[in-house]
Amino acid sequence: MNYNFPVTRTTHPKPRPEDETKLGFCKFFTDHMFVMDYDEGMGWHDGRVVPHEPILIEPASCVLHYAQMMFEGMKAYVTPSGEIQLFRPDMNAKRMASTNERMCIPELPEEILLAGVKAVIKEDIDWVPSAPGTALYIRPFIFGDEVSFSVLPAKHYRFLIILSPCGSYYAANDGGLSATRIYVQDKYIRAAKGGTGYAKVGGNYGGGMRASKDAMKVDCKDVLWLDAEEHKYVEEIGTSNAFFKIGDEVITAPLDSGTILPGITRNSVIELLKKWGVKITERKLSIDEIIEAQNKGTLKEIFASGTAAVISPIGCLNIKGKDLLVNDGNVGPTAQKLYDTLYGIQTGTVKDDMGWTYPLGLKK
Repeated sequence: MNYNFPVTRTTHPKPRPEDETKLGFCKFFTDHMFVMDYDEGMGWHDGRVVPHEPILIEPASCVLHYAQMMFEGMKAYVTPSGEIQLFRPDMNAKRMASTNERMCIPELPEEILLAGVKAVIKEDIDWVPSAPGTALYIRPFIFGDEVSFSVLPAKHYRFLIILSPCGSYYAANDGGLSATRIYVQDKYIRAAKGGTGYAKVGGNYGGGMRASKDAMKVDCKDVLWLDAEEHKYVEEIGTSNAFFKIGDEVITAPLDSGTILPGITRNSVIELLKKWGVKITERKLSIDEIIEAQNKGTLKEIFASGTAAVISPIGCLNIKGKDLLVNDGNVGPTAQKLYDTLYGIQTGTVKDDMGWTYPLGLKK
């Protein structure tokens, strides 16, 4: 289905960032955004591209009191020929459907998601950065704005897409990869069985800020979450999926607990490692097993994967006040190869023989 969304151009365009190598992560936002409404009985309607500006919301809207919302994270990339492409947006749509089901939010068809993304990028195509390590971050989100204090699903929702030119989430001074310090959190939890750990919802992140502040007190970038029941098994690193290379095996937490976010980059890492003949196992892994592997000299690498950072190597774990050094604090070869391959596929500098890229039919 072809969509022809109306466009209202901004009359106050923003100044472009002067240096694409110093974008940081989501510090700038483009001139326009996509907006669409949902009403019970009408479905999704009135999609449009409008200026990116503050929105009006009734103070009694249910999202402000009961947090009925969801979001996604995607990126658009410029290829060497100037084409704009996405990376596995079908996976974002699948996860969006799963989150919506969990949060009692109406399903948003994949074709509307992709049409909205294309429509707003078309208007802000000059904002798509092309410097090494950069991309256009895409944030689709839905929230219930029905005026109601009843703890029930809303009958009216808003769907928005906003855009931000960005650099690396954890960037080295030269813009490349750098190994980070991570704090092992054994007091607070990110998610429990039966909760919303597998869904992309704001509450998962708001509840984690206390732990992140504790991590920063010991000079760590973020936290390694342990399971809610025993505070023993590793789950996610910050907002990313976690991988541990012990000997010749790469291990990551399984999805069957319902507490792990099914990351698109996570899935891509698993598929690439299988293709390369690397043993990849999805199983429970205890922090004690990691410490034992370090003592034996078999802990080779730890890294995280996610849309924001792609691959984040971990050089040190802070465990109960003691540092556990990983790979002498350096970026490991597996993490580096994964980053080079994934970012290369995303930007068109590495051949996509996995069928993961999605050209938008737009050229910068």
